[in-house]
Amino acid sequence: TMLRYVHEDIVWQEVPGEVSLAYTIAGCPLRCPGCHSTYTWNPDQGDELTPARLQRRIEDYAGMLSCVLFFGGEWQGEALLACLRTARAAGLKTCLYTGLDDVPPAIRAELTFLKTGAWRRERGGLDDPATNQRFIRTADGEVLNQLFWRN
Repeated sequence: TMLRYVHEDIVWQEVPGEVSLAYTIAGCPLRCPGCHSTYTWNPDQGDELTPARLQRRIEDYAGMLSCVLFFGGEWQGEALLACLRTARAAGLKTCLYTGLDDVPPAIRAELTFLKTGAWRRERGGLDDPATNQRFIRTADGEVLNQLFWRN
């Protein structure tokens, strides 16, 4: 099994206080009602993301990044773990956005941040205090949703 991505971006808002190299991973099996990324559901699209390719991209952005973010990929656990370890070996923080309520301990152990919870239109996203989603700092389990709220 391999990790395939449909987008590579540099993002600022998804992990507050970090400049993240973000990968939108293809093949999400969750099919959350109201998903804003249904185009990612096809697992056969996009380009392969190997640890070597990720390492080259990290080197391309040397000194400019602080985090590597994956929008999905937990369904390809071993491939995701290899990429998370590559990012950590480069001294970067790591984050996973998942629609699940948790991820396996091996994946969690390689993450600095974890966003959990399926999208529910009536509850809103991380910027809504009523959301079911949680943005967690894995070192201590603290929920950091308030970082997304607009005052």
